[in-house]
Amino acid sequence: MITDTPTRSRLADRFAVIAQDAGARIMAFYGVAQVQAKDDGSPLTQADLAAHDAILAGLAAACPDLPVVSEEDAARAEAAPEGPFILVDPLDGTREFVSGNGEFTVNIALIDGGVPVAGVVYAPALGRLWTGALGVGAAASGPDGAPQRPIVVRAPDAAGLVAVASRSHRDAQTEDFLAGLAIAGLRSVGSSLKFCLVAEGEADVYPRFGPTMEWDTAAGQAVLEAAGGRVVCPDGAPFRYGKAGAAWRNGGFIAWGRQA
Repeated sequence: MITDTPTRSRLADRFAVIAQDAGARIMAFYGVAQVQAKDDGSPLTQADLAAHDAILAGLAAACPDLPVVSEEDAARAEAAPEGPFILVDPLDGTREFVSGNGEFTVNIALIDGGVPVAGVVYAPALGRLWTGALGVGAAASGPDGAPQRPIVVRAPDAAGLVAVASRSHRDAQTEDFLAGLAIAGLRSVGSSLKFCLVAEGEADVYPRFGPTMEWDTAAGQAVLEAAGGRVVCPDGAPFRYGKAGAAWRNGGFIAWGRQA
């Protein structure tokens, strides 16, 4: 690791301010945004672009020496930067944004040595903010006006695990994985909120085998691991970032709280 603990903590605080500003830009389009399709068929709105612009401007002012890779300009950064860099999803859960269910987030994470060492997830429609930095811990605030409080993952209940899964993307492999666990409850939630539910101790496991991109998961992983959880590949290997030649695409992963 290159960034030290005080630097991670300081950057997480800066990311929080920037994410909340981006969230305000997003909410200006909530309910009125026009939707167009990207080359890959995924939706894009004015809110995605407004948040992208706000975040890049905020990061340029707050930490100008750190390279930034955002979903909205990732085509210009086919290879990961050398050294630490910032990974951004200006609007994670665009489908949830368009549907109006509130389950969308702003994601900003610091990647160092392939590891998300600090991150922020902000859900502007819910007025909720999660922050985390390795070596410092994780915290949550909201709804708006509620003070920030420390969060940690929970120990699993003897009655069984609570799993959380994607609202918009569910596949047979996920169902098979869940069938192999003692599941007492299942929640379906959009965007990176799934990581945050595990980090807060409201769920125990979040499996994902379908496609995701690095900017979809980095901030949520940073919050979860700062809260004492972990994210691993299906074979148990560490789940890493800045993968060479992978075009920013993730493989499958399992996000755990505290395992028995």
